[in-house]
Amino acid sequence: MPSFASGHKPLILVMSGPSGVGKDAVLGAVQRTRSGLYYTVNATTRPPRPGEVEGEHHFFLTEAQFQGMIARDELLEHARVYDRWYGVPKAQVREALARGQDVICRVDIQGAASVRRRVPEAVLLFVAPPSPEELERRLRSRGIDTGDQLALRIAAAHKEMEEAVWFDYVVVNETDAIERSAARVLEILDAEHARVPHRQVSM
Repeated sequence: MPSFASGHKPLILVMSGPSGVGKDAVLGAVQRTRSGLYYTVNATTRPPRPGEVEGEHHFFLTEAQFQGMIARDELLEHARVYDRWYGVPKAQVREALARGQDVICRVDIQGAASVRRRVPEAVLLFVAPPSPEELERRLRSRGIDTGDQLALRIAAAHKEMEEAVWFDYVVVNETDAIERSAARVLEILDAEHARVPHRQVSM
């Protein structure tokens, strides 16, 4: 008879989705709901936005620093998006897994595909809007982009919606329902821990 008392086996959950869908808001609600999880900090070559803190929101690197990390294979994934580099440093992920913590990475679609290739047992979760029209409204309301840049981001977001088919799960982030979306993310994480056989994550 098998034993189910072998202890907690940590997971990597990759959260992705189109720009403007509300990934950061959902992730923030997950953080407020459950302690003990490890949330990766991404490295980027884009400049910090108002209110962003080094080492908390991102690691803000120069192009040369980022290229050095690529050359030394220090990134779990990396991609160039809108003429800027983004990536997840490996060291923090390995350290969290060694401590027995589940790891949540928030990355773009390209990054999610890279993680799947490197860590096939990672759990991939796609955050989707309730409709294409609502996604476009959210992008416009952010006020980050204008003119051609906004049009480019909207077109890319609609294209990214087509990528949901190869993810393990889809969570629809309904308007004004962030806490419900966060609860669904945690339900998925709990379900994966009850899965037989359990995912064996290695890096």
